[in-house]
Amino acid sequence: MEEMETKLCSSDKEEPFKREPPYCTGEIDFTACGKKRGKFIKVPNTIHPGIIFEVMLNKWKLPAPNLVVSLAGEEENFQVKPWLWDTLKKGLIKAAQSTGAWIFTSALRVGITRHLVQAVRDHALASTSSKARVTAIGITSLRKMQHREILDNTKNESLVRYQSNDNIQGPLYSLDHNHSHFILVDRITPDEPGGTTKLRLTLEKHISEQRTGYGGTGSIEIPVLCLLVNGGPGTLERMCSSLENSTPWLILAGSGGTADILAAFMNDPQLVMPKAVEKQFKEKFPSKSFLWKDVLQWTATIQNIISHQHLLTLHNFEQDGSELDTVILKALVKACKSHSQEAQEYLDELKLAVAWNRVDIAKSEIFNGDVEWKSCDLEEVMMDALVNDKPEFVKLFIDNGANISEFLTYSRLQRLYCSISHKCLLYELLLKKHEESKLTLTGLTGQHHKEQRENCPLFTLSEVSRVLKDFLHDACKGFYQDPRYGGKKKSDKMNTKPLPGPLDMNQKTENPWRDLFVWAVLLNRHKMANYFWAMGQEGVASALAACKILKEMSRLETETEVERIMKEAKYEQLAVELFSECYHNSEERAFALLVRKSQYWNRITCLQLATEADAKSFFAHDGVQAFLTKIWWGDMSTNTQILKLICGFYCPFLIFTNLIAFSEEKQSKNEPEPFRELDTLDTERTLLFSRGEDRGSGKLEKQNPPENTAWVTFMFTRWRKFWTAPVTVFMGNVIMYFAFLFLFTYVILLDFKPPPPEGPSATEIILYFWVFTLVLEEIRQSFYTDEDTNLIKKCKLYVEDNWNKCDMVTIFLFIIGVTCRMRNSTFQAGRTILAIDFMVFTLRLIHIFAIHKQLGPKIIIVERMMKDVFFFLFFLSVWLIAYGVTTQALLHPDDRQAEWIFRRVLYRPYLQIFGQIPLDEIDTSRMYPRNCTFNPLEILHKNLPSCPNSYANWLVILLLVIFLLVTNVLLMNLLIAMFSCSGQYRHLLENSALQPDC
Repeated sequence: MEEMETKLCSSDKEEPFKREPPYCTGEIDFTACGKKRGKFIKVPNTIHPGIIFEVMLNKWKLPAPNLVVSLAGEEENFQVKPWLWDTLKKGLIKAAQSTGAWIFTSALRVGITRHLVQAVRDHALASTSSKARVTAIGITSLRKMQHREILDNTKNESLVRYQSNDNIQGPLYSLDHNHSHFILVDRITPDEPGGTTKLRLTLEKHISEQRTGYGGTGSIEIPVLCLLVNGGPGTLERMCSSLENSTPWLILAGSGGTADILAAFMNDPQLVMPKAVEKQFKEKFPSKSFLWKDVLQWTATIQNIISHQHLLTLHNFEQDGSELDTVILKALVKACKSHSQEAQEYLDELKLAVAWNRVDIAKSEIFNGDVEWKSCDLEEVMMDALVNDKPEFVKLFIDNGANISEFLTYSRLQRLYCSISHKCLLYELLLKKHEESKLTLTGLTGQHHKEQRENCPLFTLSEVSRVLKDFLHDACKGFYQDPRYGGKKKSDKMNTKPLPGPLDMNQKTENPWRDLFVWAVLLNRHKMANYFWAMGQEGVASALAACKILKEMSRLETETEVERIMKEAKYEQLAVELFSECYHNSEERAFALLVRKSQYWNRITCLQLATEADAKSFFAHDGVQAFLTKIWWGDMSTNTQILKLICGFYCPFLIFTNLIAFSEEKQSKNEPEPFRELDTLDTERTLLFSRGEDRGSGKLEKQNPPENTAWVTFMFTRWRKFWTAPVTVFMGNVIMYFAFLFLFTYVILLDFKPPPPEGPSATEIILYFWVFTLVLEEIRQSFYTDEDTNLIKKCKLYVEDNWNKCDMVTIFLFIIGVTCRMRNSTFQAGRTILAIDFMVFTLRLIHIFAIHKQLGPKIIIVERMMKDVFFFLFFLSVWLIAYGVTTQALLHPDDRQAEWIFRRVLYRPYLQIFGQIPLDEIDTSRMYPRNCTFNPLEILHKNLPSCPNSYANWLVILLLVIFLLVTNVLLMNLLIAMFSCSGQYRHLLENSALQPDC
């Protein structure tokens, strides 16, 4: 037998120690049907069905089916009724498309198969999406094929050209080119006439034992259904064999042939008698004659078939207009109940509805109020719905009894992350963390360790938390870690926390809605993420966190379409809308919401998350602006003029007068403090009981305290309120920076003494100390932060800011300049460097005034305009260099002095753009006698200027005219483009102030 199997395919190269596979694959080119091609596999009838199924998935790259419909019927041409054609064309094709089904046929261009694949062809022509294609797989014997000799001696991976013929009356028929794949069966032994049917039955049974879902992780085996349309007497034997494998059958009553015969007897099995059977066969097949022994055999076969009532479903689409996919679902459920006594009545039907993504069927047929579902009943289907991205089912399950708090354990959450597609960005990020974890375990060796690593899932929640920390930093610190283990953390005496430890995977998650929301956001499943966001708590903080995650992931994403979907996610808009609703209901609670420490996000406030996410639209909200203005002015009135603030700054005694209005002392004690971050309980307690405390404090204030104590308290409170207000601190910083620039100007212009021992002067030493304090401030900004990150990460975060880069440049230039000015040989170089450094220090004022309501948007406008202007300047420089080099070559061909060449090629054309045109150097008719020469040696040795060359001077003038015309037109268009750009940005930015007014 093995020798005969290996002879099925002829190979170009034989290996003595390796037996060839017992099958042959290739492609069939249907020459009479355009460019239509189909893949085929030629197998013996004794091959194991698992080999065929593996080829279909791995070699043909077919997606695993959620359903297999095996078509059975008459293999002869017959007249198709209109309703049957409509059922095949619309019902079956729609059911196959919506469920992701495979359709098995006889592969030949005859009978019901021909009509079905014509419907498949029509659907393929009407559909433009590759995801909507229907997979039609033909299974037939080579003995029934016309032109079988073409396929008898094919080599592996070969292309076969096949000529179809429609005008064939049997017994051999052509392959139907509308199939996408073919399974061609070759009998090995002549004593097995039914080898093709047997192989088809074993293949269907093997597929029914596989599981659906990504990677075969679903909770239900792939359902297989046989569909009987018409059919001849030989179909009865096939039905009987298939029913022994517990394969359900759907019989289309009214389609004729065997289907109508079975329909007549199924309603009343007692009528199955030889005379009645003979009568039915004569009515359905009037042109044929039957032997009595055949009638007796068919009678016994029909009785055997009807005894499997639980596997048979009879439906007449001519009378009942139900959708075919609904009928198929009910037929499969009817079969599921029969062979599984432990299966719940509706759970199997629900699993199929999830696998087919038919939420409408689940609502109408299952969740119709007849059954009370428990949370434990829906755990498997909930997992399938999450893995396969079916948010409608997730919502349906939760609305009908699923408890997400009981469902989501750390083990299930880890399974969700392990089931992600290998093509998504999250998989690459987790794989990178996984590899880093392996590197940390290089010291551990041994077989026990290897086995332990192999048994672990591909990704762990610890790796997920590390990915999240790269995006959210401290907002996700401690995610997926159990704080019950480990020692005490070094922190405040009043707030010591244990170090996090390993998780108990069977433990339920603390925040299931947040964990599912983060999982959906990381997988870019926004419809599901929006549902989890709506069901969870801390809506504003969660939306801002998602905004931050997607902004970071969009920078790493390489696929344009996925990046576009990430950028189009409206989580920032969700945060704005939700906060707007809170602000309209209660301003005080909305203000407290901004500074309340979120229990979901590691005690991080909404303002901190918005800052991390760079949520400009959120900061531009009126409520956030009002709150920031309140923080900005502290306990002073927000209507205080800047002039009064400056007077108080220079004359501190004016603080104790009525020049500046302050809030009442009792109000500052009892109202919610916008300056400190509030816990959840602190916020509610402050908001609900502040009025009662006001009443109690009012009674105490009625008592007259001592005058000295009251005066001291008043002065201390006024002093503290003024100098601790952020606006005062900022104003002091601005004033002192101006003083620093004034000191720098005085030193560099009036008091810059020679190197030691004469210098530096006292004012210059004060300048050195002042710069030293600026260096200390930069060190504080870079290293002494609240984030628990390593030194390298802190340096990266510091350098990412452009203004920090500017600060580093000023400091390094100052150090280099001071070092050079201390030596006589480099004194002038040091002065030059310090002069340039002063210019950079002065440009630093742009960042200081960027927070101003009027100046800030304009600074942003200028910054964005400069990016656009660069491309215009590049094009302009092309013309400038082209003109400069040409005129230099025409006017001064003998000049070799690099300094003069540079001036005439770049500097002079640049000045000519603004109207400075030296005609006496360009136009030879306007030249006057001067000290110049044409001799190249005198130009080099005596350093004399070269005289302009008069040859082709007309060309120089023409080039000048063209250059001025082009550059001025370009310059004008450049100005128009800049003003247009600034107009767009002005409308956007000036209407949404990003910072409070100074």
